[in-house]
Amino acid sequence: MAAGLKPRGFKWVINDRLAVSERVGGSGFQHRKVRREEEITWLVEEAHINTVVSMLPGNQNVAAYREAGIATYTVPLDSHIEKRDQIIFFKTLDLALSRKKARVLVHREAVDDTVGGLLGGYLVNSGLVQDSILALAVIQQILGRALGPEGRSLIPNGES
Repeated sequence: MAAGLKPRGFKWVINDRLAVSERVGGSGFQHRKVRREEEITWLVEEAHINTVVSMLPGNQNVAAYREAGIATYTVPLDSHIEKRDQIIFFKTLDLALSRKKARVLVHREAVDDTVGGLLGGYLVNSGLVQDSILALAVIQQILGRALGPEGRSLIPNGES
């Protein structure tokens, strides 16, 4: 029997290494402490997540992650993403994934175009995917939906 509750939108981007989900515990008025605890239990015991990269403003959930033994990195991002924001996100994700046996969860309020675009961009930036069009197709397949222009603009061309 599975322990805990799988977070909404949970998907592996890189199998058993990098995952994405909505904010653990729900977002806004939907956020519940009990749900957050159940989802953290699932992340630790079922998905074996040991690191979180949060794109939420402030330190939301950080204490709960640390209490569960999860390393935490915060990269607060608003709705308008600058090139500098992308670079900081990519470097933070590289750092998080460089930890021995790291299994990293990236999250924000929702798995929106910004999250999808940044993850697609990371695939190109890290060299895992050479072509931006292929990275777009891969991330859309993983997320199960198309990215809009804002998300697509966050996937850099592989030649740059």
